[in-house]
Amino acid sequence: MEEISWSDFEKIELRTGTIIGVNEFPEVHNPAYKLEIDFGKEIGVRSSSAQITDLYNLGDLKGKQVLAIANFPAKQIGTFMSECLVTRFPNQNGNVVLAVPDKKVPNGMKLF
Repeated sequence: MEEISWSDFEKIELRTGTIIGVNEFPEVHNPAYKLEIDFGKEIGVRSSSAQITDLYNLGDLKGKQVLAIANFPAKQIGTFMSECLVTRFPNQNGNVVLAVPDKKVPNGMKLF
């Protein structure tokens, strides 16, 4: 594992956001959802593509608070522009589990 400096860590805008919209994304090779995430007034709403269909259905996601990196450059994924990276971990079966706060916090809060 490569070490980073404190100043490197401070550059990462790992923020809380609430999923306000979710749609299927059938145009991609691996099953995914298109997410609209509200990061509050400072950042606003950003979109993200997430391959989380194994453990989450559309109804599970709307209103869920997530942790996402908000300062990555936008990335074209098929016909969709992803504007942030939702953080996640693989479970013991390789399925994707979202990284989420265990208590509700205001949208846009930065991890410190």
